Amino acid sequence: MKKIIALSSLLALGALGMACGDAASNTANKNVNAALANANAAVANATNQMQQAANQVSNAASQVNAATSNMANKAAESNTANANAKP
Repeated sequence: MKKIIALSSLLALGALGMACGDAASNTANKNVNAALANANAAVANATNQMQQAANQVSNAASQVNAATSNMANKAAESNTANANAKP
């Protein structure tokens, strides 16, 4: 019985709100939509910044890889030169 009374009260308040609060409801919906649009824009900006950071990390890793490869090649050349040197 308590559930029925509570549900009836909720429905009555909802009907009253719909009858009296069209302008307020529209304003609230606009505010919610604006907030969601702002949140979506913030997420898009954050995603772009994360992608840019990932690209920078990838570029740095490529540079480290190239430098390491160059060092390994120089070491191999040095070792070959040392091995070929006549005592």
